[in-house]
Amino acid sequence: MQPVQPIELRGALVIDEMQPQFAATVAASTEGYFPVTGESAFWLEVRPGIVVNRLMDVALKACDVRPGALITERHFGTLEVHGPDQGQVREAGEQVLRAAGVSIDDQLRPHVLTDEVIRQIDDHHAMLINRNRAGMLVLGKDTLYTLEVTPAIWVLLAANEAEKRSPVRLVGLGADGAVGRLRLAGTDAEIDEAVAAVQVALAGLPGRVNRGEG
Repeated sequence: MQPVQPIELRGALVIDEMQPQFAATVAASTEGYFPVTGESAFWLEVRPGIVVNRLMDVALKACDVRPGALITERHFGTLEVHGPDQGQVREAGEQVLRAAGVSIDDQLRPHVLTDEVIRQIDDHHAMLINRNRAGMLVLGKDTLYTLEVTPAIWVLLAANEAEKRSPVRLVGLGADGAVGRLRLAGTDAEIDEAVAAVQVALAGLPGRVNRGEG
């Protein structure tokens, strides 16, 4: 029998207080228990992916949290647990990291692939985005912000912090696979405020240097 591959921590994240649009968007695509506004959540992204099954078992047996996501992609695995007691959520995260044999300093810091603001988008452009949206509607003449980041888990922090800071509309959120993608819509001022929040949040994270190799 070959030796078991050690777990690579790609990202571990505590959302302290889920914002209304963020919670609703996550709930709309979850296959587990629905999160609601104001709850805390712990997200984890690792490789190999299937180990999230064992790690989810640890979290649910150790703490009073509910499972929201258990995803195994081609290379990576993602789990999420949440609840109204932030202390229990944070403890679940600590238990999961301990069971995986990793620490928060082992994670990959965000590598931003795309960070763009598009002013006053065309009406037809808006309609194309709305066909496949994961959140609110974007309208013609809105200002649009797009973010692409790896590991994918960091897009969740970006989305929640942007909504916490600014009354933007969350029109796209994808955190599965190799990269995370975010779209926000609003006025020029709202988007500028949200972008500032995203940049601060992503710049302050501990972990390994990430050159974006995957």
